[in-house]
Amino acid sequence: MPKFVIEREIPGAGNLSEGELKSVSQTSCSVLREMGPEIQWVESFVTDDKVYCIYVAPDEDTIRRHAEAGGFPANSVKAVRTMIDPTTAE
Repeated sequence: MPKFVIEREIPGAGNLSEGELKSVSQTSCSVLREMGPEIQWVESFVTDDKVYCIYVAPDEDTIRRHAEAGGFPANSVKAVRTMIDPTTAE
């Protein structure tokens, strides 16, 4: 199944409290349960003003439906074409 990187512009994201991050995570997981197993949240990276999320889903539309249902932005949704890491250099 395709993997996607989602960029979410959230001013002050890096200042969200542990409780606020937990609440956002719970909302996301609740929507994911309703949508079924076709979409999976892998992990997210929180920076000062953005959150970058990795999801597995059949298509971009599914990612955007999840964001809309959860009430959070999906400013950019990009399909991952390949992955590299330090072992790629070997």
